[in-house]
Amino acid sequence: MVIYIIDFFLFFLNFILIILMVLLSVAFLTLLERKVLGYIQIRKGPNKVGYWGILQPFGDAIKLFSKEQVLPHISNYMLYYFSPVFSLFLALFIWLVFPYVTFFCSLDLGFLFILCVMSLGVYGLMNAGWSSNSNYSFLGSFRSVAPTIFFEVSLSIIMLSVFILSGCYNMGIFIYFDIWFVNICFPLILCFYCSWLAETNRTPFDFAEGEFELVSGFNVEYGGVNFALIFLAEYSMIIFMSFMIVLFFFGGDYDSLFFFLKMSFISFSSYEVSGTLPRCRYDKLMYLAWSGFLPVALNYLFFFFGLKILFFIF
Repeated sequence: MVIYIIDFFLFFLNFILIILMVLLSVAFLTLLERKVLGYIQIRKGPNKVGYWGILQPFGDAIKLFSKEQVLPHISNYMLYYFSPVFSLFLALFIWLVFPYVTFFCSLDLGFLFILCVMSLGVYGLMNAGWSSNSNYSFLGSFRSVAPTIFFEVSLSIIMLSVFILSGCYNMGIFIYFDIWFVNICFPLILCFYCSWLAETNRTPFDFAEGEFELVSGFNVEYGGVNFALIFLAEYSMIIFMSFMIVLFFFGGDYDSLFFFLKMSFISFSSYEVSGTLPRCRYDKLMYLAWSGFLPVALNYLFFFFGLKILFFIF
């Protein structure tokens, strides 16, 4: 009984530390994004608050969390208020699948857990736009929900292919592989990377930001704490998707510093793409999802499944 209590305490401590580190990483990830976009546009990013702008994220956080709460008169109060909380909860709750040191919460079906939590994230976007009772928020939410649903199909098939290669649905199994799966399934990582950009509404797939109207999208009515929660949820998912890309394709040595350097490079590449490529057309994105990524992911899935069958036969 004492062993189980100690194991539970260690798991709880690990989870709290990971949540704190993720939130702290989000703060400095915003600074990295603004610096990268600034240098791409041949200008300086934040460089006034602290040395080289290092304290700018804390200034932004103090500003956002101290602003007055403004509630639209015609909004659905409960959904409007709790949608950002729900989105942030899911973005942090998905980190339960992280391979912890303790085995109290070792998810044998971690792949299914990821799919369930990522699918629920659609409801946070949809309710945030719909509950505002604003036409711009409503259109922005549906523009962001549709690519999220479409690209979840290819993401799930690509992840299933990788888990078939590993032979287990547990995320902790990847630490035992010394090979990089990118060497044997390079087209899959390209599909996974583009699907990740579309899943997290990053440029050039940020259709939640609007087509012709200069508004923010589904979160146009949000400000202060609610906007900060949506912001934290989006960047937390960016960090998690970077973690999954590195874990699946670039070695699962998550107990080394090199693993997190690879995560930082993947996050950096998304910002470089944001500053380099323009927003693509909506119909081109749908065509890319159904006629490009889905056939490639299905072909690799059948190929790896056939390899597994041949391996067990011979």
